Amino acid sequence: MRCIIAHFPFDLTKSGVQASMKGIKPEAITGEYVIIGRRHYPVKQVGEVVTRQDRRDFSAAEMTRALLSLGYTCRDTATHAPDAALSPLRTARSPLGIPVSA
Repeated sequence: MRCIIAHFPFDLTKSGVQASMKGIKPEAITGEYVIIGRRHYPVKQVGEVVTRQDRRDFSAAEMTRALLSLGYTCRDTATHAPDAALSPLRTARSPLGIPVSA
């Protein structure tokens, strides 16, 4: 698939992206990320590896759009709360230190 990232054309394929990311350790995720295989990579890290451009030269939105077009699942940590988050009620304790049951 032909896409434009940072004003440069790239011909990306799903298998090509997977091959490029093979053996690359995922960085810590702070924003948008993509799921490649069983790993979660920051979108900017994938863009840097695949395009060989500095990650400051393109936006996460450009790379996310390209990865979505290839069929990858992309997510944003700001819009997805952790599944195991506890509510304030579930973490409350009585004055004696005994957990409060809901």
